[in-house]
Formats: sequence, C-alpha cells, structure tokens
Amino acid sequence: MKNISNQLASLLSRVGIFVGAWLATSAYAVNDLPGGPAVNQLNFAPPVTKIAEEQHWLHWFMLILCTVIFVAVFAVMFYSIWKHRKSVGHKPATFTESITVEVIWTAVPFIIVILMALPATKVLVAQKDTTNADLTVKATGYQWKWGYDYIKGEGEGLSYISTLDSSQRAMSNAGKPEGDNYLLKVDNPLVVPVGQKVRVITTANDVIHAFAVPAFGIKQDAIPGFVRDTWFRAEKTGDFYGQCQELCGKEHAYMPIHVKVLSAVDYAAWVDVEKKKQAAKADDPAKVWALDDLSKRGEKVYAANCAACHQASGKGAGAIKAVDGSAVVLDADKSRQIAVMLNGQNNGAMPAWKQLSDTEIAAVITYTKNNWSNKTGQIVQPADILAARK
Repeated sequence: MKNISNQLASLLSRVGIFVGAWLATSAYAVNDLPGGPAVNQLNFAPPVTKIAEEQHWLHWFMLILCTVIFVAVFAVMFYSIWKHRKSVGHKPATFTESITVEVIWTAVPFIIVILMALPATKVLVAQKDTTNADLTVKATGYQWKWGYDYIKGEGEGLSYISTLDSSQRAMSNAGKPEGDNYLLKVDNPLVVPVGQKVRVITTANDVIHAFAVPAFGIKQDAIPGFVRDTWFRAEKTGDFYGQCQELCGKEHAYMPIHVKVLSAVDYAAWVDVEKKKQAAKADDPAKVWALDDLSKRGEKVYAANCAACHQASGKGAGAIKAVDGSAVVLDADKSRQIAVMLNGQNNGAMPAWKQLSDTEIAAVITYTKNNWSNKTGQIVQPADILAARK
C-alpha cells in the first residue's frame, strides 16, 4: 500500500511539473509573428518564395511516400506473421530462392529512389543557381550581429550593421519577455525590393555563423575566410525573420535576422534616404576632435556594440574582462588598445571591430579612457586608427 502511495505521489508530481512548464511556456506565447515563428508551430514557415513553396511540396511528397512504404511493408509483415503462425498449423516453406521475387524487390526500390531523386535534384539545383541576380548583398557574420554591404544593383555602396535592438536585450536581462517579436527586433533590417532576385553572399569575421530565413527557404553557412552564396526572390512585401543557425558563442541567441521586403517604389525611396544618411555620416579621418565631442560619440558606439558584453558600467561579467580599470585602457601607449580593437584578442573572445569606421573606433577608445574611474585625459584621433590599419 505504501509503495502504491509513493508511486501515485511520484506520478502526480510529474504531472504537476509538466503542467507548470506548459503554463510557463504559454505565458510567453503571445501571438503568431507574421513572417516569423508561430505559437505552437509544427510545420515549416509559410512560404514567400517559389523555392520555399517547392521545398514544402517536396517535404510532403517525401513524407507521404515514406509513410505509404512504411504502412505497406509492415502491413505485409504483420499479415504474414499472423496468417502463417505455427499455432494454426502452418509449416515453413521449403523453397530457397525465387528469381522473380529477387528482381521485383530490386527493381521496385530502384524506381522509388528515382522518383524521390528527380524532384529533389530539381529543387537543389534551383537553390544553387545564383546567376542573373538583380541585387547582390554581402552578409557578414560577427559575434553577434550582421553586417550588410550592397555590392551590386540598386543601393550599391550602402553598408551598415544590424544589431539586436537594445530594448530586447533589456527584456532578456530582466527575464521579462514581451511582444511577438521578442529577440527578433533589430535596429537596421536588411531591406530588399519585392519580386527581384537577391543574391546573398555570406562570410564571417570570427567564427562560423549561418544566414537563414525560413520563409524564404534559405540557409547558408557564413565561414571565416570563405565566400558562399544563396538567393531568394520574395513574392510579397512584409517583414520576415530568421536567426543565425550555427552555434557561434554565448550570444548566439541574440543574433537575429530581419528582412524587410518593400515595393519597388518604396525601396527606391529607402535607398535615396539611406545614401543621404550615409553621406552625412561620412567622417573625415583627418578631422581633429575635441575630447568631449569624441567621448559623446564614443558613448553611443559603446552602447551599441560593447555594452552587451562589458556592461554599461564597464565592469564586465564572468570571463568578460572589465573595461573600467583595465590596464590596457589606462596604458599611456594608446596603440595597445587600438590593436585590440582592430584585431581582437584571446582567440576571438574579444572580437575584432575593423568593420567600424576610424572615427567610431577612435571615439569608443576615447570614451573608455575617460569614463567611469578611467580619467586618463587621453584622446585618440581618427588619424591614429587610420595609421594603425596600414
């Protein structure tokens, strides 16, 4: 009786844990995110490209075909076991082989494999055909953000970094997720025109990342020192989401992809605005800045790129070294900190930041040298960074 009570108590506790976990998960499940994940999603994301539609068809074709084979094989097997069992008087057959049977069970699987290979090969070849693209964008993976460079087509010359929105980081740190786009909202989405073939060239600056957008049916690894490519042609406008799909370090979960698909007219207007912004932001590396102005600029750069690891207080966390009181930061030889910013250190634990402009790097170094308890009075000019790059 005691044993039965213990077993019942164990069962109830397991049920309680399951229900509690389900309720906790349900508390975070808000609504489906158009272009992104859905609540309790079981199937692929709704397709927005022809390739994604073909992948969906291929998925169901293979699933149905394999299910039919599974049911047929096991039905024959169980029927044979039941119908010819020894208990009803059946005796084992005495034949040893049958040429007809051998031919049939060799030919039928061969035909099935061909039926599976033909449509699969067609889709695979289409996925790899990146020729005749209307727009070419290079997507560079960094720990932990994406850099987009418009290489060819309308918008050529545009370049920017896409980072997880700071509000999402704050919600994550507080353990209070909100909104349908939790951990998917970025500051600068990748913007492309609808109905045009977009070639995406992938590479990485530090470790292996992967550029993936389920609604487009694309996933391509971004490997340091290598150039890979993929493509998509969005059939409708809207916002579509993905994430880095290679485990790339402790901030892997904070590396989303947001693609905004605009009409041709809206895209042309966006390009015009962004080119004007980029021209306005272009800094003269020969300009000599005052300490206060450069520190204010550096505070924004630090908040966008450094605070995620080193914290806003500069104290670091765990294996992440503090910036406040750092020997490298306090060193009168500014070339040491410049080298760390340009090349990284500790085998990539501190990533390189060559993608930032000379002014941005000079500003953030000046900010760290003159903030918190670091009151060095030192200033690093953009010209110092330009010289160090050579």
